[in-house]
Amino acid sequence: MDVHRPDQHGIKHRTGIAAGLTALGVVYGDIGTSPLYAFKVAVTAAGGAPGVAAIGVASLIIWSLVVVVSIKYAILILRADNDGEGGVVAMLALLGARHAEPRTRQAALLVLGLVGAALLYGDGVITPAISVLSAVEGLQVDAPMLAPAILPITIVILIGLFLVQARGTGFIGRIFGPVMLVWFLAIALLGVAAVIRHPAALQALNPAEAIGFLLRSPIPVSFAVLGAVFLAVTGGEAMYADMGHFGRFPIRLAWFAVALPALVLNYLGQAALIETNPAALVSPFYELAPGWAHYPLIVFATAATVIASQAIISGVFSLTQQAIQLGFLPRLDIRHTAADQEGQVYLPLANWLLAAGTLAAVLIFRSSEGLAGAYGIAVSGLMAISTFLAALVALRWGYNPLLVVLVNGAFFALDLVFFAANGVKLLEGGWFPLVIAVVVAFLMLTWRSGVRLVEQSRAHQRDGEDTFVRRLDQAVDCRTKGVGAFLSAATSGIPLALTQHVRHNRALQERLILVSVQVAETPYVRVNDRAETSLICTNVHRVILSFGFMENINIPGGLAATELFDADQLEEVSYYIGQETIIADAGIAGMAPWREEIFVSMQRNTAPTGDSFCIPSHQLVVVGTEVRI
Repeated sequence: MDVHRPDQHGIKHRTGIAAGLTALGVVYGDIGTSPLYAFKVAVTAAGGAPGVAAIGVASLIIWSLVVVVSIKYAILILRADNDGEGGVVAMLALLGARHAEPRTRQAALLVLGLVGAALLYGDGVITPAISVLSAVEGLQVDAPMLAPAILPITIVILIGLFLVQARGTGFIGRIFGPVMLVWFLAIALLGVAAVIRHPAALQALNPAEAIGFLLRSPIPVSFAVLGAVFLAVTGGEAMYADMGHFGRFPIRLAWFAVALPALVLNYLGQAALIETNPAALVSPFYELAPGWAHYPLIVFATAATVIASQAIISGVFSLTQQAIQLGFLPRLDIRHTAADQEGQVYLPLANWLLAAGTLAAVLIFRSSEGLAGAYGIAVSGLMAISTFLAALVALRWGYNPLLVVLVNGAFFALDLVFFAANGVKLLEGGWFPLVIAVVVAFLMLTWRSGVRLVEQSRAHQRDGEDTFVRRLDQAVDCRTKGVGAFLSAATSGIPLALTQHVRHNRALQERLILVSVQVAETPYVRVNDRAETSLICTNVHRVILSFGFMENINIPGGLAATELFDADQLEEVSYYIGQETIIADAGIAGMAPWREEIFVSMQRNTAPTGDSFCIPSHQLVVVGTEVRI
């Protein structure tokens, strides 16, 4: 099933080995460090003699990588892009769900998609915690006396990771890409050495070993093992979430050429080791290496797990930017970290909230084994929702419904099996990322509903264009030279900032521009399609500017795309923005009063509108208005 659309806007040109190396550093750190804990946890979940379960577990892991990551994500899901951008929110934009009215089928789809997006935040909190902890815990293998230092070391490393985010994912990728390449080569060599000593482990490449293991095991054991096996594929979802950062081809190249072969070889090596030495299950990854290499490998593994955390962090940044532009979150401070790639962004508030959640997870669960119970349920839920939405995208693009149901239905059923297997860990820690996801989804829905109520209130107060034109001469005593640009959330009617300005000052510039911004369902909009201009009356124009949901909204730049100004005039424009004071009024039908209070609090803490729209401060005039909801 091919759900690919051409890159209509010519944004994606990131191809080649260099881009693949950068993607390797940012996207595959998470899944690339899964061998540190996934195989051990899965064999332990199987119970009984470790040597008996080793081949079956390795086969399950390898074929999960092939089916879930290689076929479903790398080959299929990456095709469901929105002009090169990926992620659940990008798919919601493709499906047009963000315009859904309450109590409609599209609204249910919107809620489902936002829950999926929120699950990525839950995953983003757990991934850095378990990745770094699992590496630092290697100190216990040869130096048990260092156990008390594991938590402090982990916390220091994580704080350092979040501190460097402001430098941008391109900067991080250039550093981390070569490191991860060496990491993958190293884990591949460790695996090859073990397989050479015990070639029988190659049986794990036969999918019959995986199926036979599940059939021979009691159902509770099979579920426990599948939940643990899923740890080996977490991180695969970052392929789709980070597609806008690097492009489809570099992500695929890095996976099939480097990451997948190295992971398969390492899991084969761990299976070979456990079959010949079951006691090595205490730390099978580190036991693959000779004794003299343990400490260097711990340092290397720690560096790799720091990189592992980057995949999910950059995915959260990308998702948050999309959610803001599409109206699911309030405007936050968004900093573009690469002049040539708009997809690379840094959001300070999102970064430090994620850091707080990650440090809380470390302090609550205190070990990678404790975090294993919390890990997986959020990712498996996100994967199931992504598969379902991808099927709807394929149907929307006109693909054969029977083929879509067969292909996506099979993957969806597999996702549900993994979700059910992880669901048994709910009380062991699975509740933690779910609580985070529920809170984020609730805030998204509250913000969207509040914005809708504010716009309804504005609409009742807004004058019509004909009424304004008839009253203009009587309402204004003085017309001054220059241009006044009044921003409006609506594409019709008169902005409240303009009526307030006229009421109090009884003066206006000679030329008026009513400016509205629309966020398109695509990540980027061509410059030629940026502005739509219409004449309301003499010297009064309406301009509707369109921006993609991954673009930086630049109103002066958008007006430059019109024929209404020359370059010198743009520097003399006065921009008027309504600074609204939102009042939750229990007498007006809307959300529950406590939800309205939450919305008001969110609205008061949004980024300044002038900054959000790239308006120079010396050209900005803020007009206060009051809106009741």
